[in-house]
Amino acid sequence: MNTKNQINHSVLSLLALIAVVFILYVLKPFIVPIIFAIILSVMIFPIQRFLEKKWRCNRLFATLTSIIVLFFITALIFALISTRLLYFMDNSEVYSQKLAELFHKFVNSIEHTFNIGNNRIFANQELKAENIIKDNLDKVGVVLSESSSLLGDLVLIPIYIFFFLYYRAFFRTFFYKAFKSKSKSFINSILKKIYEIQQNYLLGLLKVIVIVGCLNSLGLVLLGIGNPIFFGFLAALLLLIPYIGVIIGSLLPAIIALATKDSAWYAFGVIAVFGFIQFLEGNFITPKITGSKVSVNAFVVITSLVLFSMLWGITGMILALPITATLKILFDNTSGYEAYGFLIGEPIDKHLQSKARGRLKKWKSIRKTKNDA
Repeated sequence: MNTKNQINHSVLSLLALIAVVFILYVLKPFIVPIIFAIILSVMIFPIQRFLEKKWRCNRLFATLTSIIVLFFITALIFALISTRLLYFMDNSEVYSQKLAELFHKFVNSIEHTFNIGNNRIFANQELKAENIIKDNLDKVGVVLSESSSLLGDLVLIPIYIFFFLYYRAFFRTFFYKAFKSKSKSFINSILKKIYEIQQNYLLGLLKVIVIVGCLNSLGLVLLGIGNPIFFGFLAALLLLIPYIGVIIGSLLPAIIALATKDSAWYAFGVIAVFGFIQFLEGNFITPKITGSKVSVNAFVVITSLVLFSMLWGITGMILALPITATLKILFDNTSGYEAYGFLIGEPIDKHLQSKARGRLKKWKSIRKTKNDA
């Protein structure tokens, strides 16, 4: 009977998971703006709290002021990015011609080296390098414009932010009523942990973006690449997409290097510099700044990136880590789901040691205890 109950429970859990994934996929236009609004509310809440407590402003004025500050900062960032990207796309014809020349030289050298002859693969008009490069540059522009329009299409986000900040005590009371079996102190503790992990993630990410942006810009200056500050901080801003963002961010300056420099080594230099800075960021900068506050292991990060990108595209990749970190807190504090919270977290030293090494360490510890006795 117990086995049958376990099977039924597993089947129901699987069906529930499928239903949740289906709902998340279908209701993306509704759910994604709300999640963005929650994260941005956490980001600007310190401004609101400062206005309410230090300046004694009423909640309505403090909420509106916080949203206006966020709006102007966001508008400034996107205006700068859009202006430079439009300049890049306006010159795409020039870049494509220069890249095509380099491509033809490369193909000719290959043909000469291997004595292929004059039956060139790219002799066809449709397969000409100029057309291939130009089409791909245009596709880059389309992707960038679609990516930048994701936030522009979410008109409801400021409205959601307003109500999350203005009605925060009201929503807290809702959680008290929804989870009557839990004490208020327990619910307050969970909400505080979620708030702190999101705030630590956002503040840590902001610091990392500034540091990485400065390092990227310095590397591009040393290589003599045009617009180093813009490309450096654009690549740093793309750290919002873990692991993959730096690859996307290094492509544009690498293309500029190929089109404007007399050697392809500059493009390799750009990729090498960005790769080295990414190594520093992943192994030293981010762990030093965020520490263990956002304790999600690398395997789960990559898995969540893949799953959320399949679910919500680029938006899902940006939201993957904050959502996963929140799920860890909920799993850790929900009976029966502690194992999933453990799986999301960082492994400790003993989980990374071989059995022989673990036995040796245990034996040394026992021996030391006996000697002390």
